[in-house]
Amino acid sequence: MLSFTALDIARIQFGFTITFHIVFPAITIGLASYLAILEGLWLWKKNEVHRTLYHFWTKIFAVNFGMGVVSGLVMAYQFGTNWSRYSEFAGSITGPLLTYEVLTAFFLEAGFLGVMLFGWNKVGPRLHYFATVMVAIGTLVSATWILASNSWMHTPAGHAVVDGVVVPVDWMAVIFNPSFPYRLAHMVVAAVLSTALFVGASGAWHLLRGRREPAIRKMFSMAMWTLFVAAPLQVAVGDLHGLNTLEHQPAKIAAMEGHWENVPGQGVPLVLFGWPDMDAETTRHRIEIPRLGGLILTHDWNGQYPGLKEFPREDRPNAAVVFWTFRVMVGLGMLMIVLALWSAWFHWRGCAHESRALHRFALLMGPSGLVALLAGWYTTEIGRQPWVVYGLMRTRDAVSLHSELTLSIAFAVLVAMYVVVFGTGIVYVLKLVGRGPGPHGLPPGGDSPNQRPARPLSAATELLDSPSSFQH
Repeated sequence: MLSFTALDIARIQFGFTITFHIVFPAITIGLASYLAILEGLWLWKKNEVHRTLYHFWTKIFAVNFGMGVVSGLVMAYQFGTNWSRYSEFAGSITGPLLTYEVLTAFFLEAGFLGVMLFGWNKVGPRLHYFATVMVAIGTLVSATWILASNSWMHTPAGHAVVDGVVVPVDWMAVIFNPSFPYRLAHMVVAAVLSTALFVGASGAWHLLRGRREPAIRKMFSMAMWTLFVAAPLQVAVGDLHGLNTLEHQPAKIAAMEGHWENVPGQGVPLVLFGWPDMDAETTRHRIEIPRLGGLILTHDWNGQYPGLKEFPREDRPNAAVVFWTFRVMVGLGMLMIVLALWSAWFHWRGCAHESRALHRFALLMGPSGLVALLAGWYTTEIGRQPWVVYGLMRTRDAVSLHSELTLSIAFAVLVAMYVVVFGTGIVYVLKLVGRGPGPHGLPPGGDSPNQRPARPLSAATELLDSPSSFQH
């Protein structure tokens, strides 16, 4: 039978909660920027299609924003409940960075969110657009602080360890630590890709059902052109991120590539598929391309980088997991490029809105951005193990001193609540997407001047059990 220690349960719970949470901020970041672009285009061109799409996606943004806030609170509380020894060790770094997020990003979003969601008929169009832009900037600022904190855990800098506790000595070095720029760029582009694929799948869904109105066509076209730009950009960003990881976390790169040892005078091959065996210290059933792995990572035909055997066993991440999560991310990324090129070709030929094969592929790829994002996150976080702060604190030393029973009960309750709360929210979002943009693009919350919504979810007024959601 499987038996789990308190450390195992705490790690599983953190992985479970972050899996839910990271989805919502990613869509929030992408949709906020998308809404700013739509409203800007409406102010510029006065095309009602942009106004219709703005009000439609504002409803989905509102629901997603609410779920992101709730899931984020659970994430923050876990530092004190399950990882209190980490908080004691590095709280002087993590605490201020999370506080800066609240003081800047959260207050910025909270200050303008109400105007954005409910002020369409209450303020002027330019002020309303300013509020939308501020919310979009707020989502990016929030990502900046969160990624600064997480990146410091991977590449700690600007600190000293005094009496067994981390003390910041250079906040600029803490924030702009060596991996921060690459992680931030990688995450933001991933959020844009995830949103583009989500929006594109929504457009494809309605095109497959015979809806050809301008809003549906515009929604699909904008998503595919965004994908055309962002997917190749992510490849370039990912390459830079990989080179940075090789410099600072070479064991992670070796695990990602299933690379165990170098052969003198030979470049490292690229292992396409295989199964890393941690006990036997080899990658079984490998299918590889000679020298390509070294060429990609070192930009040298005869390039080599450290293999896993060069690191003590206790310092190696789980190569089997990291190897495959990385390939899921890369494989889906390649499919995104295929979809982008296919769509661009059909747009050039003038038949992108008529090809059912293209629409089916876009619909199938709808969740791929989020799946790739999660796979990349797992690669990053599991690849950092066994360290919670790389080179400074091991994960086993960071967990709170709770019993297995206590953590198991807490985790079971958490799973049940997540299934109910976020399951309902996700179903509601899918129903909104299934309904699609209406013909008039009414602002969320209706036009009543006396209405005073108290929360973001008030922006979405559709009933969950509406029978018309999927009948177009």
